[in-house]
This record gives sequence, C-alpha cells and structure tokens, in this order.
Amino acid sequence: MTVLVRDLRSDDPADVAAFTRVRHRALPFILWTPEAVVHRLVHTPPQARSRCLVAEEGGEVIGTAQIGLVHDSPEPGQAFLNVYVHPERLRHGAGGLLVRTAEEYLTGEGATKLYAWALDGPANLAFAERHGYERRRAAYFLRLDLSRATLPPLWSPPPGVELRTAADFAADPRPMFELDAETMADEPGDVDIEFTDYENWLAETWRHPLLNRELTTVAVVDGRPAAFSVAYTDGTRYSTAMTGAARDQRGRGLAKLAKTASLHRARAAGYTEALTGNDTDNGPMLAINKWLGYEICATEVRHVREVG
Repeated sequence: MTVLVRDLRSDDPADVAAFTRVRHRALPFILWTPEAVVHRLVHTPPQARSRCLVAEEGGEVIGTAQIGLVHDSPEPGQAFLNVYVHPERLRHGAGGLLVRTAEEYLTGEGATKLYAWALDGPANLAFAERHGYERRRAAYFLRLDLSRATLPPLWSPPPGVELRTAADFAADPRPMFELDAETMADEPGDVDIEFTDYENWLAETWRHPLLNRELTTVAVVDGRPAAFSVAYTDGTRYSTAMTGAARDQRGRGLAKLAKTASLHRARAAGYTEALTGNDTDNGPMLAINKWLGYEICATEVRHVREVG
C-alpha cells in the first residue's frame, strides 16, 4: 500500500490519539497524551512555523513528525524535525517520506541548519546518515521504579531555605519563569536560546496540561525560588523535565533536595514510574539521578544537517 504524508488533524480526536499511540510506542520514555500533543501545536508561537505531520498507510497512522523553526534563538535559520515511526511498521517508507516532506517545508521557510534526534541503534543511526545528518551530542533517558525503589531519606532544608511547590506561585508565576529562564540558559545544548517571552512561557509551560504544580517542588530563599524540580504526570507516570538552581545558589545541594522531595511526594501520591532525561555531558545531574536510583534505559543522539 502507498504511504502518504499529511498534517495532523488537531481537531480530530481519533487522529490525535493515533499520533499519540505511535509516539508512545516509538518513544515510551516521554509522556505523550492527546492533550499534550494538541497543546504544543496550538501554543507554539506562530513564528516557529510549527507543524505536526503523520505518515498514513491504508488509513492507519504509522509515522509522526514534529517540525518547526527555532524561533527563540539569536541565530536565524535553525530548525528541528523529530521523526518517529511505529516500531512494527518500519521499512515501509514512512520515515524517509516524513523527512523529505519536513525538509522541503523547513527550507522553504528559510531553514539552513536542521536538527534531529535519533535513538541510538544501528538502524536509526544509519537512517540519519543516509539522509545526510551528522552525529553530534547524545542524551540519556532514565527510569526509576517508584513502586519498588528505596528513595534516599528526605533531609531538612538548610537554615533560611523553605520547600514549597509551584502551586504556591499560582497568583504570580513570574519568579518561576525567571528561574526557568536562568537554568535553561545553562543547559548543555547545541542551540542558543533567548528565553525572554513571559507570556509565551505562561501559555506553553505554565498552562501545560501535564504540568503538576503540586509535585513541582521549589526551594525558596528569601521569598525567591532558588532551585526547583519541575514535574509532569499522566496518570501513573511522573517525569521531571528540568531540575536546577539559580547561579548564585549552586553548590548548596538545593536542586538535589528539591528533586528528592518531589520524588517522595510523587510516590506518596501513587505514582509508580519516574522518568527523566539528561545530556550525556551533564555530569552533576547524572550524578544526582544515579544517587536517587535512576537507571539509563535508552540513549538518543542529536544530529544536524546543513542545507543551502
């Protein structure tokens, strides 16, 4: 049967559910829900020229792609395309057709440097190489079985530090935005980001349907968020997307304290699986996660292709 590529029908619950199922089968280390997929598509700024694509064979969605421009980077012409195909429907031509469709669209929007992730396996890496993509850095997916793990005991915060949650900042989340922007600026990566748009952050991050403000734990110093561990949940699974500390508070163990407290709260709330991810060069955070009991469950490799 012929494989066709088209845009995701974001107003069709069945189409969004099919996209989500493929993503979950291909990449089970990330929380995928229909609400989260639509939220990202709807609330990404227009200047990102963001699209979600599906590859369809015989009326069945077998492949997916999320693509767009890196709109918040000071360097123009950068773009991303992340293509994932159902693991039982590989070698049907879906991946290649999604890549070609994405590249044609992105270059038409002015992209000259294309970034993509590929799971670290011979077939995936060979696929990226065949399409002209070169390997760059790598990142780990990590997992912790909260139903069985023995978490390190939670210790009292140091003098002058208070443990709170993101829910405590519901009336004025700007201090959370400021801490998020500062920690994001220091994350390892190959694309520089200017994280300055508060209104966009409110729409994309603060109002994300999977953000769990009660489990997002914040270490507060003098009334200001000094470190945090941001939690997302989807039923039984809990995931941390960012754990970090303000520059002037690093070296005090506050990020470690926030994540430990968040994990204890997550288990008490009934969550049985904890997921996270780290760049392979992020030694401090990898050390914390190892101490907490996380184990590496997969590796993903960043690739880049320069065009034009």
